[in-house]
Amino acid sequence: MLSVGITSRFMEEPRYSHWKALKRILRYVKGTMSFGLLYTNSDHYRLSGYSDSDWCGDIDDRKSTTGYVFFMGDTAFTWLSKKQPIVTLSTCEAEYVAASWSVRHAIWLRNLLQSLEIMQEEKVLIRVDNRSAIELAKNPVNHERSKHIDVRFHFIREKLKEGSVELEHVESKKQIADIFTKPLPTRSFQDLRKLIGMTEGYKVH
Repeated sequence: MLSVGITSRFMEEPRYSHWKALKRILRYVKGTMSFGLLYTNSDHYRLSGYSDSDWCGDIDDRKSTTGYVFFMGDTAFTWLSKKQPIVTLSTCEAEYVAASWSVRHAIWLRNLLQSLEIMQEEKVLIRVDNRSAIELAKNPVNHERSKHIDVRFHFIREKLKEGSVELEHVESKKQIADIFTKPLPTRSFQDLRKLIGMTEGYKVH
């Protein structure tokens, strides 16, 4: 998903390097046709997610990429990889913006599930691998870190205060949303792909 998003930025004026990247994406798709997400029945689904961001990953405009993924049980069912609309001044700010997007999506999912009569009594747990971003979301007095951030991204503080979501720190190597924000070594990519719930052995008809 990340690779498709990056190559799509060059649709208007593609070069040979972009064509090579596209061919590699197609080879990957062909080689993983037997992979899929397996969803099982359960009496209790707790909505949880992972939020991550790179920092200034786009070498042309220095904007960062947000990635998040949400789970119902052990398998991912919604995810995003998207370039942020602003240039962030630190990794903390990039992670904070990503977490804000994740919180907004979590609230939307919570309301959607409620309309389907699947109540989420517990807080939606969102795991972030940047402690500074978590502290910034909890502490509105931290002006030095937050004075440059657009007001719209502070929506996250309101939802933390009312108790509908909770941010929790997670180790970077266990940050599943990392797969949606930056290119990874093969082993790391395969490990995170497995944690998303992708398993091999499906027949494509």
